[in-house]
Amino acid sequence: MKLWDKGFSTDKKIDHFTVGNDRELDLVLAKYDVIASKAHAKMLGKVGLISEDEAKDLVKALDVIAKDIQKGKFTIEDDFEDMHSKIEFMLTEKLGDTGKKIHSARSRNDQVLVAMQLYLKDELTEIKNQVKALFDLLMNLADKHKNVLLPGYTHLQIAMPSSFGLWFSAYAESLVDDMYFVQAAYKVADQNPLGSAAGYGSSFPIDRSFTTEEMEFATQKYNVVAAQMGRGKVEKATAFGISSVAATLSKMAMDICLYMSQNFDFISFPNELTTGSSIMPHKKNPDVFELIRGKCNKIQAVPNQLIMIMNNLPSGYHRDLQLVKEVIVPALQDMHACLEMMTFSLKEIKVNKSILDDPKYDYLFSVDTLNELVKSGIPFRDAYKTMGKAIENGNFKPKRDIDHTHEGSLGNLCLEQIKEKMEKVFNF
Repeated sequence: MKLWDKGFSTDKKIDHFTVGNDRELDLVLAKYDVIASKAHAKMLGKVGLISEDEAKDLVKALDVIAKDIQKGKFTIEDDFEDMHSKIEFMLTEKLGDTGKKIHSARSRNDQVLVAMQLYLKDELTEIKNQVKALFDLLMNLADKHKNVLLPGYTHLQIAMPSSFGLWFSAYAESLVDDMYFVQAAYKVADQNPLGSAAGYGSSFPIDRSFTTEEMEFATQKYNVVAAQMGRGKVEKATAFGISSVAATLSKMAMDICLYMSQNFDFISFPNELTTGSSIMPHKKNPDVFELIRGKCNKIQAVPNQLIMIMNNLPSGYHRDLQLVKEVIVPALQDMHACLEMMTFSLKEIKVNKSILDDPKYDYLFSVDTLNELVKSGIPFRDAYKTMGKAIENGNFKPKRDIDHTHEGSLGNLCLEQIKEKMEKVFNF
């Protein structure tokens, strides 16, 4: 069963190659094809291309299919090319000629576009909520541990005093930046492409404003060629959004792996959140965070994958675009899992409150001690040389009672201001 069936069959090798894993991926998207088909059926009835009764029958039948999808009973057998052909077959089987009318004034091209964009809107909404949940947790941890000092590093060398308050809220504020990208991707996806058909519109008097409102799109992609050119572009925008989130999670996962090691011993997690070794009974491995790091690094490669698929395509539809589905859907699934596991695990983090008691961290305070000399009237460069000689000669005595007061420093985290930034972008 193919939507383009003209009474002859293609070679089985051609079928296998061109269909690929579309059937499996379409099980994820089928819900959204039904939503779009319902809107399309109502519109066909509204403009008189089918009767009102036919439109109602189509909507009822589609509601039944939607329930099957929700229950996990919807399947796409090898006899069908994709979700579109299976759904149309089910409608025709139930409603006869009325089922055959559902494809009037649309193409499989705009069917895929609208189903994918409805799917991406839902996925991006869930990612926004997951990012916000992780942000809230990080901000709470920052406030809870704001007075616990932590070594700061440059070049992986001991640098200056930091704190868990700074560390947690640094990643929280980084998520604000990521949310800008996610919101931008949502805006791109929130444009109705249905009615663009194969990319050049239709001679039927369709009402695209009706379907736009029916499916709750903010606007429509007006130019039909531009709508078709959105295929792959919307997925790429989404990929940039989630790759930004992934970069933040990957970096934090790396920090956690370092900080959990015995050489650092800054943080720990309950036994049930770590894994062991087959031969070393003492091991408590950070497998969850290593996998978050690895999966998030894979996600950061997704924009480039999509660019390489689409980079030299002219306007109009090309079968290459089928491949973007198999790139973006698994990436979104990995993104959800990484956000879920990072939030789940961080709820159980335990911080070491006496890290800086170790004398090896004395040099963390060299800058603060140097600044005291400058405050007493000594020129900075002279004070720097004096402090350098003291360190070199082993005469350095650290000033540990540090006092950082400017905005964003460890003594003035500006947590409320960071929360305000997230609220603004989250509700944008």
